[in-house]
Amino acid sequence: MTYLIIRFATLGNVAMTVPVLASVSRRYPDDQFIVAGKKKLGAMFGGMPNVRFHEVDNRLDWKGVIALWKELRNEVDAVIDLQNVLRSRMLGVLMRMSGKTVTHVHYGRLRKHLITVWGIGRKQLPSEFERYRDAFRRAGLESDTGFTAIPVNKPAAKKVRELFGAKEGRWIGIAPFAKRRSNMLPYRVTKEIIEHLSRDGHTRIFLFGAGRIECEMLRQWATVFPRTTSVAGQLQLAQELELMRHLDAMICMDSANQHLSSLVGIRAISVWCATHPIIGFMGWKQRPEDIIQRNDLRCRPCACHGANHCRYGNYACREIEAEKIIQQI
Repeated sequence: MTYLIIRFATLGNVAMTVPVLASVSRRYPDDQFIVAGKKKLGAMFGGMPNVRFHEVDNRLDWKGVIALWKELRNEVDAVIDLQNVLRSRMLGVLMRMSGKTVTHVHYGRLRKHLITVWGIGRKQLPSEFERYRDAFRRAGLESDTGFTAIPVNKPAAKKVRELFGAKEGRWIGIAPFAKRRSNMLPYRVTKEIIEHLSRDGHTRIFLFGAGRIECEMLRQWATVFPRTTSVAGQLQLAQELELMRHLDAMICMDSANQHLSSLVGIRAISVWCATHPIIGFMGWKQRPEDIIQRNDLRCRPCACHGANHCRYGNYACREIEAEKIIQQI
């Protein structure tokens, strides 16, 4: 059979499908899997012989959904919708009208059970990986937890060696940004961490980020601190993954870089501000002791994916001492 896997966005959520799909594709080598996702994300699915990545436009509209249905309706036998939003459900309806079986991921009543004014009644929700595994199981596909890392992309690894040379000493990655303000440390804390690490002559620091403003800020930081290199906006995704594979650790927020680190099997020291691991977005096989957060705030989590405002106006969840992160490193 040929299965269409729908997971258009976001980068972190697409990365979280990889461990589950890698397991399923290995257990069912005679089946074919087509992953429909946004452009430039296909590098995460390399090394799976029966998995093909199908690029969709970053601004997928209704015409794009219909075009995607026309393009793939004769290729697939079943659909597994891991996005479960209006556009993906519309594609599922079209596929069902074409005689295909369609399975959706179930996210549950996330906000009602978890996001409260005072954080009262918090409880651990199923992880995103568990929800994906359940969706595959309802489609008749079992999975396991044997995934450790994606295979090495040899061309990308060669390019990384050409750019940065052979690894000497300790390599630390830092990804200080996130989409929303409530998920980021204050700049002064991040700079304090970089300054401390850069004093060690055996440590090299790589700064990761995306977006014009982020890239410029990281470029400026790299000129200030010794043995610090900004790779923001400089590498393709496959090359970023191969660089991460050489790191001793990645310091990041609750963001996509936590999940990209998991794909290459390195430890991510993740900082959680407004969000909380009980929502279910902890990285694949990451360690609970590598999570940095404030447990003294009853208002956490105040959002599932972060926010650009604070109901109290003080963003207390972001006030985490640099020393706490440095000790964990």
